[in-house]
Amino acid sequence: MNNYQITPEASYFTPQSFDEALVYLHLENASDITIQSGSQIVAEINGSLHRVTKRSVTHQEVIDLINHIYGANGSAQVQSGIDIDTSYHLTINNNSYRFRVNITGCQYKGYYATQITLRVISSIPPSIESMSLPSDLYHSLKVPQGIVIVSGATGSGKSTLLASIVADFLKDEKSHLKIVSYEAPIEYIYDDIVMPSSMISQSEIPKHLPSFHQGVRNALRRKPGLIMVGEARDKETLEAVIEAALTGHPVYTTLHSNDVVDTFRRAVNLFPASERSAKLFDLIETVKVLIWQTLVPTKDGKGRIALREYLILTDEIKEKLYRSSTDNFSLILRELLNEYGRTLLSDIHFYLENSTIDEESVKKYKYKFDYESSQVRKQ
Repeated sequence: MNNYQITPEASYFTPQSFDEALVYLHLENASDITIQSGSQIVAEINGSLHRVTKRSVTHQEVIDLINHIYGANGSAQVQSGIDIDTSYHLTINNNSYRFRVNITGCQYKGYYATQITLRVISSIPPSIESMSLPSDLYHSLKVPQGIVIVSGATGSGKSTLLASIVADFLKDEKSHLKIVSYEAPIEYIYDDIVMPSSMISQSEIPKHLPSFHQGVRNALRRKPGLIMVGEARDKETLEAVIEAALTGHPVYTTLHSNDVVDTFRRAVNLFPASERSAKLFDLIETVKVLIWQTLVPTKDGKGRIALREYLILTDEIKEKLYRSSTDNFSLILRELLNEYGRTLLSDIHFYLENSTIDEESVKKYKYKFDYESSQVRKQ
């Protein structure tokens, strides 16, 4: 049943045996690893969860691992009710392995417990070619000014796609860009990329600057050619992103959302009701590309593939959106996505027809199929 058992399994996870287990799971293509007091270690591999130890780890082992990852005050910070977001980097046999880490206190069987979630990240950003972007989408991503939003759920590959876009700029001898990036934490590293005409500076939130929105304000004082914001997670950050775009800068960022239409709706709803109408028009003015994506297992079970929907906001589309209001905006945007963009259903049908995925891997999107069918019946 479980083909990913850590062998030999440590009788007690020391820092060294913990690192060895992480490397093993990294090489087995694990995307996420969860270690919780009183539970077996669980890894997500190609979209499925696997228990990779026979025994449960003790609370003391988890405490030791926290202090190994974060430092001597890590466990005390978590026990005081503060979660930790950080990154973890280890080098074994001259090979580097990096992980994005969240550490959170929780309860297990009535007792205080702690959960460590490690997300595997690659030190080297993937090539833009490996992202399998349609030609029209790829060419739309190099905007001289305005906002490009990559959205999706946690673990949908948003940061990976953004990193591949940034790397593509850096490799281009014609770019001549000073790129400033704000991330929480820094995931991909660009040190090994040949940069013939551009440069990049990466700052980690809150290690180097206290927040994303202060990062964007900071960027405006540094004459950037491109600003990358890890996540527009609040009103202040999105407001700063819009301001940067309105003053002539290209800004690339991410949002958590359920689809392209929901991305715009969530962005607008970050603002108080009294400001939404004005901010809606600012967003229509500044947003150039909306991409939503999710990762699903491939049919052969050997990996995952990104399913996407996207809309490139041309002047024609913007004119149609300007005539909308906050009340009917979502409906109009949905119609424009169906007419001018690429929907998730189109991507699903494409990959089903060429047998890259099967219906089991996309069953969670059945509601979208039902919605499409209802729209066809209305016509």
